[in-house]
Amino acid sequence: MANVSHRGDIAGHPDVTEMRERYARVLGGRDVVFMDGPVFLLGLYCAASPWILHFTTSQPALAPHNLIIGVAIGLLALGFTAAPQRMYGLSWATSAIGVWLIISPWIVGTGPDAGVIINNVVIGGLAVVLGMLCAATAARATSRSSAPM
Repeated sequence: MANVSHRGDIAGHPDVTEMRERYARVLGGRDVVFMDGPVFLLGLYCAASPWILHFTTSQPALAPHNLIIGVAIGLLALGFTAAPQRMYGLSWATSAIGVWLIISPWIVGTGPDAGVIINNVVIGGLAVVLGMLCAATAARATSRSSAPM
């Protein structure tokens, strides 16, 4: 009977290079995977924030605005998850949307109060930061994968 009680290193496995290539292909250099969830949750909160904070009556134009922008952020996050190699080039779009969210209370709204301003500035700031982190990590992964070995 063969001795199967020992646990050796996988480096001795005959298919180790094929397995490593397959894992790399499946993961696709997913260094930004930890940001997909927070970006999606940020978009979800942005879409629901007019009704959570009840600024639909004081700023009726900002309610559908935040809903549309939140859905856009959420769709970007789903795209980052579903097709990461194609979508991480759009990480900068999350930052651009964040900048728009910061200035939108004064452009879309009429005389916004402090709650509306704080809400959009916080959501926009988080979108800018997460977008920049996603873009920087994607750029680093791209330069690492294109570097000669």
